[in-house]
Amino acid sequence: MATDTPPDSLREVPPGSAPSEDAVRAALATVNDPEIHRPITDLGMVKSVDIASDGSVGVGIYLTVSGCPLRETITREVTSAVSKVAGVTSVAVELDVMSDEQRRELTTSLRGGQAEREIPFARPGSLTRVYAVASGKGGVGKSSVTVNIAAAMAADGLKVGVVDADIYGHSVPRMLGADGRPTQVENMIMPPSANGVKVISIGMFTPGNAPVVWRGPMLHRALQQFLADVYWGDLDVLLLDLPPGTGDIAISVAQLVPNAEILVVTTPQQAAAEVAERAGTIAVQTHQKIVGVIENMSGLPCPHCDEMVDVFGTGGGQRVAEGLTRTTGASVPVLGAIPIDVRLREGSDEGKPVVLTDPDSPAGAALRSIAGKLGGRARGLAGLSLGITPRNKF
Repeated sequence: MATDTPPDSLREVPPGSAPSEDAVRAALATVNDPEIHRPITDLGMVKSVDIASDGSVGVGIYLTVSGCPLRETITREVTSAVSKVAGVTSVAVELDVMSDEQRRELTTSLRGGQAEREIPFARPGSLTRVYAVASGKGGVGKSSVTVNIAAAMAADGLKVGVVDADIYGHSVPRMLGADGRPTQVENMIMPPSANGVKVISIGMFTPGNAPVVWRGPMLHRALQQFLADVYWGDLDVLLLDLPPGTGDIAISVAQLVPNAEILVVTTPQQAAAEVAERAGTIAVQTHQKIVGVIENMSGLPCPHCDEMVDVFGTGGGQRVAEGLTRTTGASVPVLGAIPIDVRLREGSDEGKPVVLTDPDSPAGAALRSIAGKLGGRARGLAGLSLGITPRNKF
């Protein structure tokens, strides 16, 4: 009769016996770099392993850069993993820094041997769903919708990234609670993560609340860097929070990531709906698909009764969807309507997405439903690559 046996690193060793180097390296293989999210053994970060007869272990670790902001995290996790190996009595971690040649080898490996400055999401056969979140005008809640959809999909097990492509009005880091700074390794940028979502924003590179005063070519260059120079890993979904309207960034997205699909955010009022429809119509010229329309601020649940107060009118999302269906000749659905909710605004200000802090609230439930539809499409794309027929379609 078969019995379960523990892994080699956790089996009992005779008293006084030192652990094997293989067992220690196996433990190190369970430690992921906190920025790259891959085992440090695969990244060439283990410099040395020294084991004394009394069971004390010294581990040399290469950091990618000397000012690595997560050096304490790496030290702590290496110490914890090695301490669990049978026979280890103490662990000492010594940090070193990769040479220029080692960093070049690392970035080449992370790029999969591809040429520098190539945008992985534009490659033929890419399995990442790219959603460009657009609006006709500002103030409709496009960024808060983007952040909450991203957080909800990440909580549902998908690998998600967000590009804050609204260069002039960047706000995603605050809303997502991403207060980390990117780390640069050679010409590759490691994005910080928050709530399970990788994120990059020009706000991470500007001092304080300084404005960005750039013309079109510089905007294009910044977006290209965010897409090509940032190490995103194997994402299921990439969301791009576009600036309002149909300006330089929207055109650059169509050029750099032609397979990006458009999500249009509007409010119910007629004026906003007309401008949102105009913004979505750019898909005709750029030959992109419009995934659907999201109506934000669709109504205010009365705190004293069960009635909905239509603060901004009704039907804007449906009007935009119908107009875009006529213009594009393809069916454009309304993916959902998000009611006005103070908790949604508070969460955006505090960096705590409402889909995580209060998922069953009216706004949280609506956003999670939309995220589920979009996440289903991402899983469907991965399933198609394996010859599986996706069940979630719309």
